[in-house]
Amino acid sequence: MSRLLLSVCFTVSLSMSVQADDPELIVTDWPGFDAEGMYATYKEKWGVRPTYAFVTSDDETFQKAISGFGADVSHPCAQMVPKYREAGLIEPWDVSRIPEFKNIMPEFLASPIIQDEAGVWIIPADWGATAIAYNAEMVPAEDIATLQVFADPKYAGKITMPNASDDVWALAYLATGVTDWTNVTDDQFNTAADWLRKVHPGVRAYVNSSTEMAQLMKSGEVMIAWSWPDGLSILQKEGFPVGYQRTPKEGVTTWFCGLVNLKNGKGSEDKAYDYVNSWIRPEAAEVLVTSIGYGHANAAGMQTLDPAVLDAAGLGPIDGPTLPQLPFDLDQRQRQLETFDRIKAGF
Repeated sequence: MSRLLLSVCFTVSLSMSVQADDPELIVTDWPGFDAEGMYATYKEKWGVRPTYAFVTSDDETFQKAISGFGADVSHPCAQMVPKYREAGLIEPWDVSRIPEFKNIMPEFLASPIIQDEAGVWIIPADWGATAIAYNAEMVPAEDIATLQVFADPKYAGKITMPNASDDVWALAYLATGVTDWTNVTDDQFNTAADWLRKVHPGVRAYVNSSTEMAQLMKSGEVMIAWSWPDGLSILQKEGFPVGYQRTPKEGVTTWFCGLVNLKNGKGSEDKAYDYVNSWIRPEAAEVLVTSIGYGHANAAGMQTLDPAVLDAAGLGPIDGPTLPQLPFDLDQRQRQLETFDRIKAGF
């Protein structure tokens, strides 16, 4: 996924804000992921939390890295790893220094983009699915049984999507019958682009945060959203009658994100490992699920949680088609990004 924000109380207009704490470890991340339980053992050891530099998109994070911003650890999603590797921005982690690496869900490590003979390029950390969030009091179940609800004239002006190219293209591919984006044909790409152009006039907003989506849904401005699970969490905590459809007939998209070791960081390498170890310890799983609404990559940690809690959070097993957001061709990703920008501009 290309998540944008998780913040409940941060100003979105600030494309990057830095809260200075430990100057020896700078982490670029999405607001909200700085929940204290995620860095608890780091703080116990060092007395302060890391310095967080908050960003609004995977692509912004990459641009900060390539421009020499100087962060030590970053939190991209898996499909960005080839871009970081090609640019020479990251180096493999020494997993002998990460005891809980043994409990990382193995499916996240299956790609040679993630792990190869040189080492492990990203430590899987969090995961989820992008699916249909909807006003359960206003939208009948039969309407959200299909992704074509986004093109339904009845909901024109009442839908929202993330301002995130990867998630929007995953939706378009699924809606047009594609569940593997690693080798799409020109015809499949063009069909998906045409679907997005058809849907675009009915989009109320391409949101820069799940908080923004939740506000629009609570106000009644939107009734249907292509949403990350944290949007569901926000609305549930506020008592809003939100539904989360993860089994439309065409499917939903799944993704995982993780922690990368930036070469140009000026901070402490030891502290970078302490931060990763705090993040992926089993006890952090409950914090991530309950505070933020995402799944945790530590299988042992997730096994301690009640399946009913996971189902309510939109993190239970999915019985239906999925499009995994695996790493794919960089030129194709750039093509999708540029086309999405043109579609948003009305072309």
